[in-house]
Amino acid sequence: MSSTRARRQTRLSRSLGLALTPKAAKYMERRPYGPGEHGRARKKQDSDYAVRLREKQRLRAQYGIREAQMTRAFEEAKRTKGLTGENLIELLEMRLDALVLRAGFARTIAQARQLVVHRHITVDGKRVDRPSFRVSEGQLIAVHERSETMTPFQVAAAGAHRDVLPTVPGYLDVKLESLRARLVRRPKRSEIPVTCEEQLVVEYYAR
Repeated sequence: MSSTRARRQTRLSRSLGLALTPKAAKYMERRPYGPGEHGRARKKQDSDYAVRLREKQRLRAQYGIREAQMTRAFEEAKRTKGLTGENLIELLEMRLDALVLRAGFARTIAQARQLVVHRHITVDGKRVDRPSFRVSEGQLIAVHERSETMTPFQVAAAGAHRDVLPTVPGYLDVKLESLRARLVRRPKRSEIPVTCEEQLVVEYYAR
């Protein structure tokens, strides 16, 4: 990640009150307040709209997706049986880049997306270069055999990202040393390591 991008991610993390990268987490421990000259000032009470907007932005930032992608996922979640907010996060979690991160193949969502875009990742043996690709239950995610010897993957296979990533969730069966992970079932909201009050996101889109 370039230093400019890292600074941008740290600034966004501070404004959302949520560490989006390991580097941002360290920075926020030292400076637990918002960015800019007014960061330390006591904030006035946010409006209901501002609270909902911020929660939506927090969810978007954790998956690193554009507004159009978020809106499409929300519309699909609304059509799906069950609670819309939970459905939304479950659908986002089944994105290929999100699962590459959860499996420990990458350290951040931005790095996971880059690995997919550069065609290092396969699903059921076929290269997939779309980070938004929806992985289905039972499908096998793996690093392409030609990419396995590259340094970033050797580092990942040795478990180097485990110190900054949450425990592997129950919906993934990961063989890290061989850089393979299978989505064994649909994720449940309660297991997904994302910080979000999803009802506020639903209320934002329902306004």
